Amino acid sequence: MSLQKALLLTQEVAERKLTMEEEEAKRIAEMGKPILGEHPKLEVIIEESYEFKSTVDKLIKKTNLALVVGTHSWRDQFIEAITVSAAGEEEDESGEERLPSCFDYVMHFLTVFWKVLFACVPPTEYCNGWACFIVSILIIGMLTAIIGDLASHFGCTIGLKDSVTAVIFVAFGTSVPDTFASKAAAVQDIHADASIGNVTGSNAVNVFLGIGLAWSVAAIYWASQGEEFHVSAGTLAFSVTLFTIFAFVCISVLLYRRRPHFGGELGGPKGCRLATTLLFVSLWLLYILFATLEAYCYIKGF
Repeated sequence: MSLQKALLLTQEVAERKLTMEEEEAKRIAEMGKPILGEHPKLEVIIEESYEFKSTVDKLIKKTNLALVVGTHSWRDQFIEAITVSAAGEEEDESGEERLPSCFDYVMHFLTVFWKVLFACVPPTEYCNGWACFIVSILIIGMLTAIIGDLASHFGCTIGLKDSVTAVIFVAFGTSVPDTFASKAAAVQDIHADASIGNVTGSNAVNVFLGIGLAWSVAAIYWASQGEEFHVSAGTLAFSVTLFTIFAFVCISVLLYRRRPHFGGELGGPKGCRLATTLLFVSLWLLYILFATLEAYCYIKGF
């Protein structure tokens, strides 16, 4: 029996005695009526999730660090340079920031001179960042010149050719700071774009400014003296060709790692990261080996 029929039946037999079947239908009809329950009011309490807020704040902080690199004043820079901080500023299980470890203190005292030196660079707030850019380029240029001279004297002392000294010591001494800067950029940026940009930009500055600008100044000077400026190619063609081949291999590996199960170019499982690191280090060692063998005429270059 339908609900509508039960309601009509209830009105018709209201004055007479109901049967058992009609009583059941009436009871069911009564149950279907809209009535207020025992709790006619609803109270909604919204509480703040401190765990979610901490995660969001941490993500926003890292995003801001990746987007806006720099400080607002020299005071902030010097305070940051002389303060010992935990590597990566990770949080422990309780949600509080991890305290510096013994390794953090050792690395701080080994690098505090360079931190204070580069704290002298104007903050990025000045002159829309141009003051920071120009002073940074000047300091990097002076340090590169000093490292180049020290490496040249060291190679002369132990009897190494200039090309071998440049490939091993000069390149290593000027690339290690870029490596640490790229690592810091990769930690702060969820996509590691700043890390890759730092590496490619650094090498572009080294090649185009470090070589091209010096050769241009020398060519202009000797042209003003009425003479020609000649540069001996030496092992440059062989080194550039070898570097191009290894660079193609590295780029191919990075493109292949752009898959979800690899975790991106610089992330992923520990096994994939270790294999990629060993491959890149092996390519660097092979480059040094072949460049050295060619410089000492053990293999024929071009």
